[in-house]
Amino acid sequence: MKFENTSMVFPKEPPKPIAKPKHGEEVHPNSLWFLHDPAIFRDPVSKDYYVYCTHRVGKKSKDLITWEPVKGFIESIPEDAKAHVGTDQIWAPDIVKVGDEYRLYCSNSSFGVRKSAIYLAVSDKPEGPFEAKGCVVKTSEEDDAHVNAIDANIIEDVRSGKQYMVYGSFWKGVNIIELDKETGFAKEEGWGKNIATRPGYVSGAIEGPYIIYNPETDYYYLFVSYGSLSSDYNIRVGRSKDVLGPYVDANGRSMTDLEDYDNEVGHMIVCGYHFEGCQGYMGPGHNSVLHDEDGKWYMVCHIREHDFVHGQVSKMHIYQMYWTPDGWPVISPEVYAGESIQKVDVKLIPGRYDRIKMIKTTPQGVLNSFPMILNEDGSLIMSLTHGNWEMIDDTTMKITYGKTVETVKVAPAWDWERNEPTLIFTGKDEKNICVFGKKV
Repeated sequence: MKFENTSMVFPKEPPKPIAKPKHGEEVHPNSLWFLHDPAIFRDPVSKDYYVYCTHRVGKKSKDLITWEPVKGFIESIPEDAKAHVGTDQIWAPDIVKVGDEYRLYCSNSSFGVRKSAIYLAVSDKPEGPFEAKGCVVKTSEEDDAHVNAIDANIIEDVRSGKQYMVYGSFWKGVNIIELDKETGFAKEEGWGKNIATRPGYVSGAIEGPYIIYNPETDYYYLFVSYGSLSSDYNIRVGRSKDVLGPYVDANGRSMTDLEDYDNEVGHMIVCGYHFEGCQGYMGPGHNSVLHDEDGKWYMVCHIREHDFVHGQVSKMHIYQMYWTPDGWPVISPEVYAGESIQKVDVKLIPGRYDRIKMIKTTPQGVLNSFPMILNEDGSLIMSLTHGNWEMIDDTTMKITYGKTVETVKVAPAWDWERNEPTLIFTGKDEKNICVFGKKV
């Protein structure tokens, strides 16, 4: 696809992705495969980007596109954690820098049980080695709280300066507990306050919490993963003016609503998706979020190729994240390749697009694209559906058909599946259902 005679800047061709390793094959050092539960971090000292992942895997980058391994950043587990859990597994680390100390919060657990521990390890540099200091929270099958001590994320209250840890997986969901900022350990007894949960008919399937504050909207945003990490994972969001909640979705429903019999709670920004003629993906989840120094936002998650094969390995995707006019996050349909949002050249808009509407299902299925034609006269066609499109500012387009109005951001991107530059759009409709697409 050619975009010539325009002032818009499209990404240059990025390095081709490393192919998925075959069974028994050694993983390439720059591969993004086997990066599970990635926690993104930009070191304020070196300005390098890092991701810390399950099973002691770490990566480092200068540009969020090309990565190299970070080896041996975490090895040790506190004896009290190992004695409590009975394994030496390390899952889902998250990192925060306090003063000159880098603090890594790691989960020690085994699959499907609540006998778990989150422990603290510290270092004077982001690549470690991190020295284990002790447990922050421990849970067991006998606990009254019915919360599971895995999937930690650290967030600071912008007003009080208090530091909190949000954590939890399945059972009664996600809790938040205050930390002692001086020591990095829990400041209070018990397991904290519940801020997100799901009904029993879906196995209480919520985990991977991540909270980030947006100073432009003055909201805290709670990202969580619904469903099974091996199949129908999908990422949903609630927001609150208070870091302790309550968190509600874009339709005003509480993230603790147990009457959610239609799987509607949560602003769903991505689920499994498949563009025509391209590799499909399923199970995006356990995300982290980065608000970079240049003002850009990124959502980082693991994801799987769409085939529902048991044991399918995950890889890391990084998507640029945008904000709707009413303050909700949406993501690009294409993995980040260095693009920036910029004034859109309107003459580039007309053409064929593949679009995906993020319709909620139970379980959450992989959604296929549907073609849409945007004509030069401002009309649109989707099969027998007719409507209109118009740019309402330099970067925002309104798509209208029937009573549906979709407000979307438009930006250049790189089409990784077709290996060419493209235009993408991403946003939501008046019912707060997300939609994204790309020009083909």
